[in-house]
Order: sequence, then structure tokens, then C-alpha cells
Amino acid sequence: MNVESDRLDHDDLRQVSVFVGRVVLTKGTLILKGDRIEVREDPQGFQFGLVIPKPGEKAFYRQKREGVNEWIEGQADRIEYDGKADVVTLIRDARLRRYMGTQLNDEFTGERIVYENPKDQFSIFSGNDNRGDKASNRVRAVLTPKRQNQP
Repeated sequence: MNVESDRLDHDDLRQVSVFVGRVVLTKGTLILKGDRIEVREDPQGFQFGLVIPKPGEKAFYRQKREGVNEWIEGQADRIEYDGKADVVTLIRDARLRRYMGTQLNDEFTGERIVYENPKDQFSIFSGNDNRGDKASNRVRAVLTPKRQNQP
């Protein structure tokens, strides 16, 4: 894992690192960006992250899908990363995009998006929780059909 930031506060006893200021975290093809990223490591060596943007901005996530020329990219008010399960959760005003090469293919929005990288699956939740039908809190999807020769 490689991290760049303006400041680092590390607690070796608790295995917690807090990076602050224009933070860019890279781990393989995974990229996380925010104003503050907290990284915790469990006793087995798995890492867990929390990405928080500056007020008025969005936290950012990007990762290449295994075995294909596709990228998953997301933004939200907060991003949580579970390195053990390889799951990313985009929280509040979440947006997830799938790129085939450099071409935007699909786009999804909701209040919470959970992307499970090993399963190539995601779930999107509105802010309604069955309490009403406000159009602004609905899940939205723009799906582009795959060409015949695409997997």
C-alpha cells in the first residue's frame, strides 16, 4: 500500500494510521482519494479504510476488475473499504460507474452502494427505506447494452 498526504498520525499500538490533506491511497489497482483516510489493520494483517472528503467534495474510489478491461469508479460523501472481504461501501449521495476501457458503460446512483469485488456484484439502496416515494431518493441506473463480442 502506498499513501501520499499532507500529514500522518500513526498509533502503532492500535495499528491505526490517519492520513490528512489531499490523501491518495494506492494498493494494486485500488485507488482511494479524500481529505482524510483512516486505515486500521487487524491482527491477521487485513486493512480497513474510511475515506472522508473535504466539506462540499466527494470521496473517490477506483479499481480495475479482475481479468477484463473494465474499471469500477465511485464517489460518495463517505467511503468504507473492507480489505478482508474486498468490499467497498459508498455512503450518502453515492455514484458508481463502470468503464469498459475508457468508455463509460453503466452508471448507478443511490444513498448507499455496496460493491463486492470478488463476486462482481453490487447492491444499491435508496434513502427511502420504504417510507415514501420521493423521486430524489430513488435508486437510478443507466445501463448500456453490451456489444455481441463483449463478455
